[in-house]
Amino acid sequence: MTRDPSHLLPGEEPVALIDASGRALHAGPYAAPEPAALVRALGALLTARRLNDQAYALVRQGRLAVYPSSHGQEACQVAAAQVLDDGDWLFPTYRDTVAAVGRGVDPVEALSLLKGDWHCGYDPYEHNVAPHATPLATQLPHAVGVAHAARLRGEPTVVMAMCGDGGTSEGDFHEALNFAAVFHAPVVFFVQNNGYAISVPLSRQTAAPSLAHKGVGYGVPGERVDGNDMAALLAVLGAAVDRARAGEGPQLVEALTYRMQAHTNADDATRYRDDAEVAAWVERDPITRLTTHLRERGLVGDEELAGFAAEAERVAAHLRDGLNRDVEPDPADLFAHVYATPTPQLREQAALIADELSREGAPR
Repeated sequence: MTRDPSHLLPGEEPVALIDASGRALHAGPYAAPEPAALVRALGALLTARRLNDQAYALVRQGRLAVYPSSHGQEACQVAAAQVLDDGDWLFPTYRDTVAAVGRGVDPVEALSLLKGDWHCGYDPYEHNVAPHATPLATQLPHAVGVAHAARLRGEPTVVMAMCGDGGTSEGDFHEALNFAAVFHAPVVFFVQNNGYAISVPLSRQTAAPSLAHKGVGYGVPGERVDGNDMAALLAVLGAAVDRARAGEGPQLVEALTYRMQAHTNADDATRYRDDAEVAAWVERDPITRLTTHLRERGLVGDEELAGFAAEAERVAAHLRDGLNRDVEPDPADLFAHVYATPTPQLREQAALIADELSREGAPR
C-alpha cells in the first residue's frame, strides 16, 4: 500500500554541485548540467537580480505598493522556470516574480498585482503561469488539481508548485501533498526555505529534521538541495520533473536559501536577524558562485558578461518605463472575470457603484 520509507527520505545533506568558492563537487546520482544550460542560467540570474533591485527602487518611488524581493534566492526561481517544458504549468507565490518572468511573462504585467492596478496583470493560459498567490499555500491544491486533470486526460504535463517555508505550516500544503500522493498527480512541490516566515524563524515552524521529510507521511519522496547552487538546482529539480512526467507521482524538493532583503518593504528585518547572519550568506551568493565557476572553466568571459548586463539593463528599463505609466482604473473591472455569468450579488454591487459614480459626475 505504501512505498518503502527508505526511498522517501531525503539525503542527510543538501545536494550541492558547486561550492561557495565556485569549485565543482560530486553529488552521487546527480550529474552536472550541460555547460550551455549553466551559461544560460547565469544570464537569467543577472537579469533576475537587476529586476529585483529595480522593483525595490520603484517601491521607494511610490510606483509599486509593495514588493517581496527574492534578492539572494533568485537561483531557485530561475531553475524552477528553466526545468519546465512549454506545456508544463508554474504556480508561483507572491515572491516568485522572477520565476514567472522566466516563463515568458512580461515583468510589467507580472507586477500589476503588486502595483494595485489589476487582479492579475497577465493571461495565465498564455505562458501556463497561474496568478501570483498572496495567501500562503492556497495555490497548492489548485496546482494539484491541474496536475490531476492532466493525468486524467493523458497529457504529459508536469506542474511546479512553489511555496515558502512558512507555507508548509498551512493546511493547504498538507492537503495538497496527500491528494497528490493518493491520486499520483504529476506535480513537483518546491519549497524555498529562506529561514524565515516574515519574522518567524524555521525553528518555530517545524520540529522535523527538514521540510523535505514532511513528504514521508504522505508517501511523497523528498530531496534537499543547496538553493544558492544553480547547478544543483537544475539537476535536482530537473530530475524531479522527469520522475513526475514518467508517472512516478508527486515529488517534494526543499531548497535551502536566504532572502538578503526584508520580507517586503513594509518589514524591518533588523528586528529579528543581525548583520552577521546576513553577511554570512553574502559569501554564498548564487551569482558570484556561478560566475566564478564558469569563468574558471573558460565558459564565460568579459564579453559574455557585458552582454548579460546589457540585457539585464534592458529589462530593468522596460520595467521602469512600464510602471511609470499611470493607468486610469475602470471601477467596472472590479466585477469582471469573477464569474462567467455574474451572480445577482455582483450585478447589484456593480449597479450600486455605477449609481454612486453617476451621482458624483464620474464616468460610468
